Amino acid sequence: MIRFIRIILTAFVALTLCCGESLAASPYETFDGSNLAAIVKRGRLVVGMELKFWPFEYVTEKGEPTGFDVDVAGLIAKELGVTLEIKDMEWTGLIPALQAGKIDLIISGITGTLERAKSITFTRPYFTTGLCALLSTKKAPDIASVAALDDPSRVIAVKTGTTADLTATKRFPKARINRYKEETACVQEVVSGRADAFFYDQISIAKHHKQNPETTRALLTPFTYEPYCIALQKGDFDLWQWLEMFLETAKSNGSLDALRHKHFGTLLD
Repeated sequence: MIRFIRIILTAFVALTLCCGESLAASPYETFDGSNLAAIVKRGRLVVGMELKFWPFEYVTEKGEPTGFDVDVAGLIAKELGVTLEIKDMEWTGLIPALQAGKIDLIISGITGTLERAKSITFTRPYFTTGLCALLSTKKAPDIASVAALDDPSRVIAVKTGTTADLTATKRFPKARINRYKEETACVQEVVSGRADAFFYDQISIAKHHKQNPETTRALLTPFTYEPYCIALQKGDFDLWQWLEMFLETAKSNGSLDALRHKHFGTLLD
């Protein structure tokens, strides 16, 4: 009886192994089902952006997309041997569009965070910056550091859904946080004196201060670390690996530095 049971178990294990080998996808089959293969096959890369984030992505007077991120996307498409399609959408719609497969990538000054990485995949950073503060000369003339803004009497303007929104909520719980859909609305709150401060990336804060020198001050020492990464769908190792190789190559051959010089120049001087 024991011998019979051993024979049955041996046969079962052998059958399981055979079925497993027949059902397991080969590396080539896995690649065929990847987004990388789909992009190459269709001959088009679809990238999601919000074209309102100068100098990263915005539109010319003729309505054509331009900016640092647009050029990065163009380099990726060129190296893939495909055309580039940019889908302009609201910031809060970018991640849902990526998850739904409506776009292949997000290249839109999106900060890689541990929370976001639970639902989407990020490459290594292709640009690093940090949050800074645009201050109202009317409402916050005495503020010397962002820490002083954590006070019930202070009003902080942020753009909805950004890391500035998340940071303000977590690190400035005593202040009143006012959220706006548009970056320009946040700036106007500070310029008019209705808000003490607006939190955003270093380059944008420097730009807004230069445009409004009489009504604003800028604290340009970043108080957070903001790594801008390329975002893609979860589980696509082939596309992620290709993008990692692309970024390493673009860094080593000077392509990324050339784009930085082209679009940022001496903005922070």
